Amino acid sequence: MKEILRLEHIQKYYGNQGNLTKAIQDISFSVCAGEFLSIMGASGSGKTTLLNCISTIDTVSAGHISLDGTDVTELQERDLARFRRENLGFIFQDFNLLDTLTISENIALALTINNVPAEQIPGKVTETAGTLNIADILDKYPYQVSGGQKQRCACARALVNRPKLILADEPTGALDSHSAQMLLATLQRISGQLGATILMVTHDAFSASYADRILFLRDGVIFTEIRKGQDSRKAFFEKILGVLTMLGGGQSDVR
Repeated sequence: MKEILRLEHIQKYYGNQGNLTKAIQDISFSVCAGEFLSIMGASGSGKTTLLNCISTIDTVSAGHISLDGTDVTELQERDLARFRRENLGFIFQDFNLLDTLTISENIALALTINNVPAEQIPGKVTETAGTLNIADILDKYPYQVSGGQKQRCACARALVNRPKLILADEPTGALDSHSAQMLLATLQRISGQLGATILMVTHDAFSASYADRILFLRDGVIFTEIRKGQDSRKAFFEKILGVLTMLGGGQSDVR
């Protein structure tokens, strides 16, 4: 399977020589196209910092990040901004929708920013909304729909440009259990059926059980990884809980 993302010896530290804190210490891994990868770890383990390193790239203190063969750590700032815009999609915990725009307009915004011809936008929005089962709310505003529908709109906005990598930061954190389950099933489906590559940070073992593979971080390094393989989601969930126990806490201790 084609490799889409590669991290080599990534380090991220804060402060100066007199008071240096290493949040990420020599992390290397790769992600294949169409893979659904989750990152878990306790508070302070570095998982959010790692996601930020991938999403902003210029915050990396050392190492290299390659996306689809391009070493993005070598790009100039102007080229880097365009590269991120064209190749990365983002799903946030708090949706980050604009309340003054309709659901349709929120999705279309990602296309407008990337200078997609105006005549192509309605078709792309409708197609993506259909994939996320929100075609019936396109004319509504964010305050008129449920939290689950808002997050599926955010997911559609991330997906509409067909980015090479979707980064999801605690995407179920603001959702009730039913809405969370629907969103996770949707992410799993767009990964499996549409070949979307997803990297998701989560503290929740149930959410992580929808992924193909999980990286566990501890103190800024990769502690271990597990793959779902042919396991049922229930069996994979049990494996996740087992690793969390080895990390020194139950599910409720992992953030």
